[in-house]
Amino acid sequence: MNLIDVYIQEVTRRLPEKSRGDIALELQSTIGDMLPDDYNEEDVKEVLSKLGSPAALAAGYRDQPMHLIGPRYFDVYVSLLKMILPIAAAISLISLAAEFIFNFNQDETILNALLELMGYGIWRLIEVAVQVFFWLTIVFAIIERVDKGKDQHPLSPSLKPWTPDDLKSITYIPKKKAIGKVEVFGSLMWTAIWATLYFYADRLIGVYRGGGEGLEFKIPAINQDVLLGYWPIVVVIIALEAGLALYKLIIGQWTKRMALYNTVLELLSTVVFTFILLNPNLLQQEFTAFMADLFSMSAGQFKSWLLSGIFIIFVIYAAISIYDGIRKSRITS
Repeated sequence: MNLIDVYIQEVTRRLPEKSRGDIALELQSTIGDMLPDDYNEEDVKEVLSKLGSPAALAAGYRDQPMHLIGPRYFDVYVSLLKMILPIAAAISLISLAAEFIFNFNQDETILNALLELMGYGIWRLIEVAVQVFFWLTIVFAIIERVDKGKDQHPLSPSLKPWTPDDLKSITYIPKKKAIGKVEVFGSLMWTAIWATLYFYADRLIGVYRGGGEGLEFKIPAINQDVLLGYWPIVVVIIALEAGLALYKLIIGQWTKRMALYNTVLELLSTVVFTFILLNPNLLQQEFTAFMADLFSMSAGQFKSWLLSGIFIIFVIYAAISIYDGIRKSRITS
């Protein structure tokens, strides 16, 4: 009898107070009917095994699932998590890079600032991941408990029972045409890097010399005032690059429209940075003189060699990006 009493106690303690008495009597009667007239402890164990775990039996009385998210909504939940998490992480990284650019402390060393940026970036990504996971899980856990339907077949992304017609709304993406999340985050990371170099070129790009405390920045290579003269159009390019990366993340494959977007962006960037490179005051005279003396050539020769090299590399990169986008957009299988 002690096993029966304990079992009933374990079931009823998981139920609302007002229904415990009635269910305890019901269980007592049910167990009694299942036992033989002259039962022993083994008979009791056999009956209790048939009834199952007290927690499972209590969940049956409560008519509530014993899981946060069951099979009916799990696929939709995971799909949304995979879609929302990268977008939230990308927006978080972009906002963090913007904060770094506009709130940079000039008295702080660049190395320390970059290390601090990396630390904040990792922490921000963890925070975003936890927040997205927590709130999305809460929403689906509530939906799971509000839905009183008995059908537990997984739902399609449209929140309706799956049918073969759902396949008509899904686009087949060839492997060579697909855009991976690594590519998207690589694009965002590159945008953040070159934007930082652009707005802090006079403190990042130049001549470094060994000192008592390691490398020290001695001679800036770039005239920052020249770069800042083009800042409105450069900010537009940064926004367009970030938008293209998010567009890639959402669409997941190269399309003709995306290839056109990418081509226009690369051409615009090439034209803008060509104008910047043609500015005669772009390079600092002290830097040009130092490097010309180092390579045993005239200042004019060094300046022409450096800017021509940068221009050629930029054009080659833009051409490869345009060609690769158009090629992938034409893949059909």
